[in-house]
Amino acid sequence: MAKKTGSKSAADLLRKPHAPVIATGTSNPNGRARAGIGVALVFLMATLLALYFYRGEPKVSSVQALPVAHATYVGGKSCTSCHAEQAKSWAGSDHDLAMQAADKKSVLGNFDNASFAYAGVTSKFFKREGRFFVSTDGPSGKLADFEIKYTFGVRPLQQYLIELPGGRLQAFGIAWDARTREQGGQRWFHLYPKDALKAGDALHWTGVNQNWNFMCSECHSTALAKNYDPKNETFNTTWKEINVSCEACHGPASNHLAWAQRPKAERDTSKDNGLVNALNERRGSNWLVSRGETPPQLQAANPHAKPGPGELDTCARCHARASRISDDYVHGQPPLNTHIPSLITEGLYWNDGQQRDEVFTSGSFAQSKMHAKGVSCSNCHEPHSLKLRAVGNAVCTQCHAAEKFDAPTHTHHAATSPAAECTACHMPTTTYMQVDPRHDHSLRIPRPDLSEKFGLATQPNACNGCHYKQTAAWAVAAVRGWTSKPLLGYQNFAATFHAAAAGEPQAVPALQAIADDKTLAAIVRASAIERLSSRLDAAVLETLLRGLNDSDAQVRLASVNALANLPTAERRRYLARMLGDAVRAVRTSAARALAGEAESGLSATERSAFEPALGEYLATLEFNADRPESQMSLGNLWASRGDASRAEKHYRQALKLDSGFIAGYVNLADSLRSQTGGEAAAEQVLRSGIAASRSNLPLIATAPLHYALGLNLVRQQRHTEAIKSLTEATRRDPNNSRYAYVLGVALHSRGEAKQGISVLEKALTKRPNDTDLLTALAQFSAQAGQQDAALRYVGRLQAIEPGNPQYRQLATQIVGMKATQK
Repeated sequence: MAKKTGSKSAADLLRKPHAPVIATGTSNPNGRARAGIGVALVFLMATLLALYFYRGEPKVSSVQALPVAHATYVGGKSCTSCHAEQAKSWAGSDHDLAMQAADKKSVLGNFDNASFAYAGVTSKFFKREGRFFVSTDGPSGKLADFEIKYTFGVRPLQQYLIELPGGRLQAFGIAWDARTREQGGQRWFHLYPKDALKAGDALHWTGVNQNWNFMCSECHSTALAKNYDPKNETFNTTWKEINVSCEACHGPASNHLAWAQRPKAERDTSKDNGLVNALNERRGSNWLVSRGETPPQLQAANPHAKPGPGELDTCARCHARASRISDDYVHGQPPLNTHIPSLITEGLYWNDGQQRDEVFTSGSFAQSKMHAKGVSCSNCHEPHSLKLRAVGNAVCTQCHAAEKFDAPTHTHHAATSPAAECTACHMPTTTYMQVDPRHDHSLRIPRPDLSEKFGLATQPNACNGCHYKQTAAWAVAAVRGWTSKPLLGYQNFAATFHAAAAGEPQAVPALQAIADDKTLAAIVRASAIERLSSRLDAAVLETLLRGLNDSDAQVRLASVNALANLPTAERRRYLARMLGDAVRAVRTSAARALAGEAESGLSATERSAFEPALGEYLATLEFNADRPESQMSLGNLWASRGDASRAEKHYRQALKLDSGFIAGYVNLADSLRSQTGGEAAAEQVLRSGIAASRSNLPLIATAPLHYALGLNLVRQQRHTEAIKSLTEATRRDPNNSRYAYVLGVALHSRGEAKQGISVLEKALTKRPNDTDLLTALAQFSAQAGQQDAALRYVGRLQAIEPGNPQYRQLATQIVGMKATQK
């Protein structure tokens, strides 16, 4: 939709409150990004008039996914008598050893009075009466002895869990390097060596981001229930088995056990032998090895197997970066009923889809040509031992002819060198947790040409990953020396995503094309839709409405989230029907988008769907009420429904959970504005947030606090202080064009036109297609008598949006001003 171009003062521009941030926690226990603000989407906070729309407590939905014949868990030991071979393979695997009680057999680390110094604290590891302890800084920052209750993982590192009051298990920040001495292992090391973490930091071992109950537990045990009690702020987390056993993947096995105990003549084999999740889609299938130009072919699929993505969904439940929204996982049901996987977003992935942060493997693999053609996890990995099906390149030559692909004519590296391994080029590694290199499962052709175009700092490639002393241009020349054919590969959305990140106008139709292309992976299409959410013109709207009807829930969810940015009436018109979606994540997102002002116009039929969907959304937030992001989202929900007091309670609880939670300060400050003396109270909150900000955070992380304080001071007519805060926000986040825009407008409003224009011009060099910057520069240049410069800015606006009548009107006004001056 076209932006208005009328002249506004700084006070006019800064009067509206911030849009509250909605976020959910992510299952991602190791990495600074986990402490960051996980933004799902933004919607306008309702004013006190929204009290009119308050409808009290939403009803909790009765919609439940029912397990097959109410099967129950029986334990992995019940499986071994019949499945001895599989049990033998599983024994000693990473799944078997995922979590263990700490004893002399399971503990790998040196507890023979070893010590490790970090951030001014020397931790000592010792044994007492056969138990394992560490003397270290606890929640208060003082030294104390803590017992190691459980081991977590086994290779290439082992972490240790310590129990704290309230049923909390916390992952200790000092881990054991389980690699051999020759590999640099057999030593203690800290997972965050550069951060100097102290008690009170969310990433300190006692902090909210090292809490096992939320961050790690589901994927290291079988049938885990978090059982958080928000009232008492305690956990009663339970599991059926401490490790990842048979039923973690196959589902509760009571029906299968009963089937096996019947006489053979009475066994019904038509219903997967009583298994909830048989994982038999590929039984009887095989891949024909590629020959010549013919690619590998999947042949002879089991005619009796049920259709569906069972294996991939089963693995992706844990091997994906995702937000968990419910404990009631049912094998075989839509994954988005309980988990929302992350998209290809900035900070998690590079713009071409390569892994960046710790995204695990599923989101990468979903982008690949292998996935599109039907390859699944067990084609490469034996599912019980988890070992590769073969050694080295033999994994790949199961399908790809060795004489063609495992040869120097293809690899262009010496046959005996590590660079000749398929994974070196097609699955490069990124090291996480200091010692754990993990392969990128997007299985792509290296693209040094993209690095040459966009820069190695923002677009890495496998070639320069090894040849790091060389330039991207060197790598491009080397590849061109091998072949005259352009090696574009399967994933070709990088240029569009880079253009979108730069705000380039040509990105919009390209994003629409990706979103509409059903031959592409759902994660790619949904990621394109996410990038369209701030560009809701008529053409984009049509793309998003098509997305609402897509067969893939991930695409529907992205479309709902994008359309949540529409004005109230349009939002209600398009999203009300999504309240009845078959997938929980989609219908709860629709309910969230409609809560507050939009819900008042729902029909009786629509309201009958809205109430249970909103109840489900509330249940999702309460399920994750141990997280500051969920407390903030609860605050946003009640603010949108007009309950300012309830909103404030949740914002304060978010800050209680994490005193460094920046978005919590911003939203609490906005909530306080509507109350008596609100601006002064809001200022106090924002200054408290700045004071509480951790010194080890990057500057950009705290920029929102300084920006919000600048707006607050403008509203209090304290302009000199406001300019100082807005300048500081821009210094901390120099690439944020909105911060620069507001600072430029504020300076201009104070009569400092030259300085304001200078700020805007500098920001424009980084975001040359930002229409807010261009509009302000056109207006301010015209007012300064620089009509030619003003017309150049308007010309750029018209090139971005050729049909925008407001830009034509602005041009006419400036031409008139120029004629008057003559």
